[in-house]
Amino acid sequence: MSGVRYPDGWRVELLDKSHNRKSFRCGQAQAESWLKKSALQSQKKHLSSTKVLLDADAHLVGYYTLATSQVDFSDLPAELARSLPQRRLPVAVLAWFGVASSFQRRGIGQRLLATALKDCLDASQTFSFIAVILDCVDESSKQFYQRFDFATLPGYPMRMYLPFITLQQMAK
Repeated sequence: MSGVRYPDGWRVELLDKSHNRKSFRCGQAQAESWLKKSALQSQKKHLSSTKVLLDADAHLVGYYTLATSQVDFSDLPAELARSLPQRRLPVAVLAWFGVASSFQRRGIGQRLLATALKDCLDASQTFSFIAVILDCVDESSKQFYQRFDFATLPGYPMRMYLPFITLQQMAK
């Protein structure tokens, strides 16, 4: 996770007005709409942070949006909750994630997810959290995240979590 490599000239940047969001297509309408209509506004309001992956020609290849939130102790699986206080607990949120259709099935999504998780790990040095949480938009995305040790949160079939301890282990 710490040594994520992209092709020469590719880069990850914080979203700004100069990035061409209008032409981004990932095959998932909600993820496309979020990037085009809401990501920059949410970032300006300090509600979330969106980073974009650009190729050597500055085409938008993918993006992810991170935020923070809380989950109720009672919503957590027993193995995660057993040593935690019985209250609302801090989590990192992978709020949105998308890879352009023309770059899918090339390992780009895996690398972009690793970059997002590395950002979460880096943030944990300043803001503590117990897990990374995400909501899947469909079964296909759920299967993608399951390959990277995300598990379904009990009672929420499309909400997944990655315990902080697992995130730390992935970084080693």
